[in-house]
Amino acid sequence: MMLLYSLAVTVTLVLSAPVWGWRMLRQGRYRQGLQQRLGDVPLRLRDFIQGRPVIWLHAVSVGETLAATRLIAELEAALPGHAIVLSTTTPTGQQVARERFGVDRVFFYPLDLAFAIRPYLRALQPKLVILMESELWPRMLVECERSAVPVAVVNARVSDRSLPRYMQLRVLWRPLLGKLSLLLSQSEEDARRWRKIGAPADRVVAAGNLKYDIRIAAETPLTVLVRKHLPAQCRILICGSTHDDEESLLLNCWKSLPQTDRVMILAPRHPERAEAVEQIAKDQRLTIFRLSRWRIAPGPIPLGAILLVDTVGELSSLYALASVAFIGGSLVPHGGQNPLEAARFAVPVVMGPSYENFRGMVDAMATAQAIRLVTRETICDTLQALLKAPQDSALGERGRAFAASMTGATERTVTALVELLNRSAQ
Repeated sequence: MMLLYSLAVTVTLVLSAPVWGWRMLRQGRYRQGLQQRLGDVPLRLRDFIQGRPVIWLHAVSVGETLAATRLIAELEAALPGHAIVLSTTTPTGQQVARERFGVDRVFFYPLDLAFAIRPYLRALQPKLVILMESELWPRMLVECERSAVPVAVVNARVSDRSLPRYMQLRVLWRPLLGKLSLLLSQSEEDARRWRKIGAPADRVVAAGNLKYDIRIAAETPLTVLVRKHLPAQCRILICGSTHDDEESLLLNCWKSLPQTDRVMILAPRHPERAEAVEQIAKDQRLTIFRLSRWRIAPGPIPLGAILLVDTVGELSSLYALASVAFIGGSLVPHGGQNPLEAARFAVPVVMGPSYENFRGMVDAMATAQAIRLVTRETICDTLQALLKAPQDSALGERGRAFAASMTGATERTVTALVELLNRSAQ
């Protein structure tokens, strides 16, 4: 099976090589980390390790990296003699990881082929590999098993969209899931789904969602700078992690709302789309500022204007400024983004009907009346009503209480990982 898998990966890479080659020529971000992805272990990793036992944690992109931040800190406190290194798949994830943990321990995840993975396992000799959420790469699991390296999946989830695909290939997933030493799921429902797909029941534990434990500072240099240049008594609508086709709707809605006391902060999920979003706003004759340009020579942000966030990793703290927050990827079929980033600041949170990626969380918030769910037809009226309400509205307070009540996943996860390390060392 692994031979066929490796052949399929290789054929896919060969057939897609012209496309990737063209993208690399046009956009530098596609060239980032190419040598590392091909198995070239950075010398800085060896210098960082300095003979210490290694834990290798893999986070795909920005969301997983943020969720891993406190986990890494708690693991370092629990295992002071260990070196924790971090890999990411996407350039944006790499950028955030380097900002939070420094360059020395951060690298790009290798291709899921033996020639790329084996050099890392030989160089790092990890005592434990930790995979965030659902990053189950078959070749990595096989190579770790051959090297007697235990593998744990943390914050594991199975979305509504993914479950049917997993079930169709259950005969293939069962032996791969059997190679895991531990699977810590976000919820009991996720745990049930993993067991149904084929994970060994005695290795699956519902530990909770690490994203509930993310700590975000309300005061950062950016929030202080933005607040300083906003009009007094200004109401702020933040539309975060938006996708294509959502911005047009949101900007049309914004244009129809009274502009006498409010400003919008708009943050596309993919910052490289900022130019297209900016053009949409200009076509509608809206006043818009690109954050990356504005912060070079900051000036007053007038009422009715839009601050377009075209940077990575700064949206979470900006939610502290919000009077109302809309969470993107939910008015289009993308499964939504994490609503707790805004809710923990007691900000009233609004989401559309597509929230499959966070179903357990959003359903629980809806039951607690800690979030407002809308459709494309009702979002404008909902935003208008909430922007008129006091900033410390009951909806926002229920959101903050919900976020506070769901903490503790990091502590449970660290305890389980330390126990796994101790068992493996015996």
